[in-house]
Amino acid sequence: MIFWDPYTFVLTVSFIASLTVYYRLNPVDSWLKLFPPFLLATLLVELIGAYLTSVGTNNVQVYNFFTAFEFGFYLWIISLIINKPSAKKIIRITMVLYLLIAILNILFIQKSGFHTVTYAFGCLIITIVCIYYFLELFRRPQSVKLSSSPAFWICSGLLFFYCCGFPLFGLLNYWEGISKLVLRNFAQILTILNVFLYSLFTLAFLCIRIRRYTLSRSSV
Repeated sequence: MIFWDPYTFVLTVSFIASLTVYYRLNPVDSWLKLFPPFLLATLLVELIGAYLTSVGTNNVQVYNFFTAFEFGFYLWIISLIINKPSAKKIIRITMVLYLLIAILNILFIQKSGFHTVTYAFGCLIITIVCIYYFLELFRRPQSVKLSSSPAFWICSGLLFFYCCGFPLFGLLNYWEGISKLVLRNFAQILTILNVFLYSLFTLAFLCIRIRRYTLSRSSV
């Protein structure tokens, strides 16, 4: 029954689409090969989480550690996408520091629930590095056909998802005794955001088959 859930269905489609990156992939986009195992792991975590829920077992720690890993993965991917060496280094150092902080928070501070503090912090970090990607993209001397750029679709999805996720999870840190109705609405919003995110990921995997770049001189 879980595959009838819109989020899980779109995630499954995205994973299947990601398998196409192993065929005739431009070396520039070799970082896309990291997505199939990542999406498979994401799908397995969702299945494990659903199973634990069905048997009455708390699955919070599963999601705590996986979402921390997820932030690390996305930071690593963006560090591979961008061009400036100093920015790559800063992002990778940030990734290591974030993972350490998140693990400490999960194990010793918010150990009885979801790590909303470090999750919101991770949302903020991803938002910032995605904005940097777009600044770098629009400063390139070569024009890029955005609709055929997998990096554009990946970072667009991440930026939208985590821009919306930051205030949502930030507010959760200050809400006590949240009603079931609010939680249900919150879950629906997350489902919509996830569907949008993995739909853009799917576009990223499929667009490389028809990608064409148009080179032009910078107008600057």
